Amino acid sequence: MKLQLYVPDGRYQPWIDGFAEALPEAQCLTWEDSRNEQVDYAVVWRPPLEMLRGRTDLKAVFNLGAGVDGILSLRDTDPDALPAGVPIVRLDDAGMAAQMIDYVTHAVLRYFRRLDEYALAQQAGTWRFLKPHRRADFTVGVMGVGTLGAQIAQALAGFGFPVRGWSRTARDIEGVQGFAGEAGQAPFLDGLRVLVNVLPLTPETENILDAGLLGKLAKGAYLVNVARGPHLVEQDLLAAVQSGQVAGATLDVFRTEPLPAGHPFWAEPRITITPHIAALTLREDSVAQIAAKIRALGAGQPIAGVVDLQRGY
Repeated sequence: MKLQLYVPDGRYQPWIDGFAEALPEAQCLTWEDSRNEQVDYAVVWRPPLEMLRGRTDLKAVFNLGAGVDGILSLRDTDPDALPAGVPIVRLDDAGMAAQMIDYVTHAVLRYFRRLDEYALAQQAGTWRFLKPHRRADFTVGVMGVGTLGAQIAQALAGFGFPVRGWSRTARDIEGVQGFAGEAGQAPFLDGLRVLVNVLPLTPETENILDAGLLGKLAKGAYLVNVARGPHLVEQDLLAAVQSGQVAGATLDVFRTEPLPAGHPFWAEPRITITPHIAALTLREDSVAQIAAKIRALGAGQPIAGVVDLQRGY
């Protein structure tokens, strides 16, 4: 069995060593070293177009993350970019959910306790009391309640917040009020104090966080985006923050990464910026999950995480 590996940063050896331990029956090769060889599986993160186009040898392509837009976007360049009939498999979790829960709950609690405002007061040298928010009124909405989003929503509900979840199709999540589809979006957004975006990036969800959507939130709401930068219309968020419609935002993802030095987000104190670290891919967990799925496929068993190419997730 042969695995072909591609990671943009070129740090292959830790991955090769991991697969050697978790899947010793397989030979793991870099794409650069095995371009002309027949292999069984590709393990990739944001692969180049020429790696997958026209391939007939692959049994599956494993994506080193939950979001597969880095693979599916290749079709924008070439409709035949992906090997025909070959399943694309995303990571189900691999340690990302716990990290994402930490990040999102920290952001929500920071806004709930008004710690962002106290931090600004400290910078101004001002000692002042702010009236606390009422927990029962501090409704949080999670857009995208799939594998990661559902766990985030349940974690927030565990803090006693009223929590809503919105997805393309209806989901039943304990402790979370569910909304689905286009008809469910407006009532989902109505009165939200915090909107958390965990949606997959598809043509339908690109630019979804625009002025129209932000205007449906409660006045002085907050935004937490841990999904993808292209979900957000950046100028619309800036305008909403400056008008007071949005009181603050925590952003971990951006259209251009790293965020350019002159970007106006840097100068807006009510926007918190982190460098795409909300949920890092944990190598050991990822390798173990992929190795288990490869063995399952070899045994003719079904696996989780196979991407619906029409939906994009």
